[in-house]
Amino acid sequence: MPKKQTMQKKNCWEYMKCGRQPGGDKVSELCECPTAILSTYPDGKYNSGKALGRRCWRISGTLCGEGVQVQGTFATKISDCRECTFYKKVKEEEGEDFKE
Repeated sequence: MPKKQTMQKKNCWEYMKCGRQPGGDKVSELCECPTAILSTYPDGKYNSGKALGRRCWRISGTLCGEGVQVQGTFATKISDCRECTFYKKVKEEEGEDFKE
C-alpha cells in the first residue's frame, strides 16, 4: 500500500513571505514577528504550527495583508483576520481541530 502523503503546513511568515521570522530578510527593518519567537508556546500546540505561526490572529504586533502596518489586539483585528487567505487556509487544513 502506498504511503499517505502528508501536507506541508506553512506558518504565517512562510505563507505571507513577510521576512520577519528569525534570520528573515526584513528583521532589521521591521523586527522579528512575535508569532515566530514566542517560545512559551510549544511547536505544534496550535494548529500544527511553529510557536504561534498558525495562530497569528491571536497575537498583537503582526503585519497583515500587503502593508507593513503593525496590527493591534485580537479583539480589534479578528474580523479582518477572518477574511485573510492564510486564516481560511489554516481553518480548512485543521478542520475540527482548528483553534481560533
